[in-house]
Amino acid sequence: MGIITRDSLLSLEAYHKERPAFREKAIQERRLRTVHLGDHLTMIFESEFLMRYQIQEMLRVEKTYEEEGIQDELNAYNPLVPDGSNFKATMMLEYPNEADRKVALAKLVGIEHQMFIEVEGQARVYAIADEDLERSTEEKTSAVHFMCFDLTPDMKKALKAGAQMMVGCDHKEYPMHVKTLSPETLASLVSDLS
Repeated sequence: MGIITRDSLLSLEAYHKERPAFREKAIQERRLRTVHLGDHLTMIFESEFLMRYQIQEMLRVEKTYEEEGIQDELNAYNPLVPDGSNFKATMMLEYPNEADRKVALAKLVGIEHQMFIEVEGQARVYAIADEDLERSTEEKTSAVHFMCFDLTPDMKKALKAGAQMMVGCDHKEYPMHVKTLSPETLASLVSDLS
């Protein structure tokens, strides 16, 4: 675990050669680490690898060679790398129809503060949302939020020993939870813990 550094990134040329395998692994890992809560809320639990892939892709798309541009990408994505004592996630509210989305985002103000994880036998932990900047107003929430779930040592110990973890939302307009994560998803998340 730890932050991604400039020295640990591939050059654009090296990444170009490695990209097909990198991309395939990222697709598989993102699928594995995605949890759907109902039809409209998706949580992607981020990892060091997924953030590394995102940085490499941004540098490739923007053809960034300059140190300042590379550092900007590192600064943008490193906060989403779990530090060994937490889970980091991107939450997306997905409504394909624009009119439905507008109505839903107005009803779901504050939802980012009602997201939780619950490790079997432990108290719920609510998300610390949007540490970088506020994404909601009093009138509507954003369709995308970034969150951190801090874990206690007991939670980490329980997860490593095989405890299950629930992911959920307590918002009155979207009460939803997933009681059982797949063994593969849970194992991937536990691998983030140090």
